[in-house]
Amino acid sequence: MLTALLSDIHGNREALAATLAHAQASGADRFVVLGDIVGYGADPLYCCDTIRALEADGALVIRGNHDAAAAGQDTDMGGLARTAIEWTRDQIGPNEKNWLANLPLQIEEPGTLFVHANGWSPAGWGYIRTAADAERSLRRTAERLTFCGHTHQPAVFHMSPTRPAALFVPVTGVAIPLIETRQWLAVCGAVGQPRDGNAAAAYTLFDEAKRTITYIRVPYDCESAARKISAAGLPPFLAERLLKGQ
Repeated sequence: MLTALLSDIHGNREALAATLAHAQASGADRFVVLGDIVGYGADPLYCCDTIRALEADGALVIRGNHDAAAAGQDTDMGGLARTAIEWTRDQIGPNEKNWLANLPLQIEEPGTLFVHANGWSPAGWGYIRTAADAERSLRRTAERLTFCGHTHQPAVFHMSPTRPAALFVPVTGVAIPLIETRQWLAVCGAVGQPRDGNAAAAYTLFDEAKRTITYIRVPYDCESAARKISAAGLPPFLAERLLKGQ
């Protein structure tokens, strides 16, 4: 089975459409969405509808902090994030809000944990930015493999019984073998708002048969996505950052 893992779509229709097309062309036969379907971008309704259709076809979908906030939950947001969430709430209806509010915070399968933020407190929304953060998360799950998002920056961490967690920087398009004697934590990057200096949408392919993960980048029409953000009256910085991947 080839699983496509998408995270941090953030209401970006153009990035989501390009990513799904790439994943399907690559042979993905399963999808997992790791949260933050809405927030920041100009097309929250389209993204909700698209991910709900994937879910109806068997995709796993996790709740992110922006999803929770758009549904009306208090996630302690401020600044640009709060402005975007308040706008998003006016763009989606009660059905979408109810769906977002009831998405699970995490899903566990034999050997794998899917979560938006981390494994030690999924509802606390703490970030995994360092090897110490990754180790804290890995030590709170018995599963050998964790997939998450939230930071908008692709990263891989691994830990063995005799060594602490360490960072491995993934190379786009190069498969990473998941050595059985280690625990792994894969931060999948962001479909709709990358922040690693690369404007292309990011997602991850997990080949369960080969036991590998591959980080993928997909160029998309970020100029159109940025123009729509500006036209919606959202803060200009939210449009500008798409063009820079920041």
